[in-house]
Amino acid sequence: MESSKQLANRFREVILNGNWIANTNYYDLIANVNWQEAITKIDSLNTILSLTFHVNYYIDGVLCVFEGGTLEIKDKFSFDYSHIKTETDWENLLNDLWNNAKKFADYVEQMSSNKLDSIFEDEKYGTYRRNIEGIIEHSYYHLGQISLIKKMIKVHNG
Repeated sequence: MESSKQLANRFREVILNGNWIANTNYYDLIANVNWQEAITKIDSLNTILSLTFHVNYYIDGVLCVFEGGTLEIKDKFSFDYSHIKTETDWENLLNDLWNNAKKFADYVEQMSSNKLDSIFEDEKYGTYRRNIEGIIEHSYYHLGQISLIKKMIKVHNG
């Protein structure tokens, strides 16, 4: 169980409450981002909204498997946030991310070593451990992007 607790804590650090690796986390970085900042486009970069949706999309998809469902996410839909059109929609996305992250971490924390080392959904996806580590690494990758985009928006807005 110690390994699962460590993985859960690493996940919580990047999304909810840590600052060891990146000196920030999603919650600290974007909880106070408003709708206009979230949709601000800087050159050809993704927006904070698109990256937040993207990260939550994968967390939600893997969480579905944890909850006994099937893996139904597709890369081609991972940036399809066209239904998010207002400040309220943005706030709902953030709340969904925080709730999904808490549930995801709780599931991971309860996993046995056997479960972590078992096949995730299909052999081609590897183990649960590999997918959890992938979600953590993927989240850090985009956290760095969001951090830079947020700084660029502040410079752009004066």
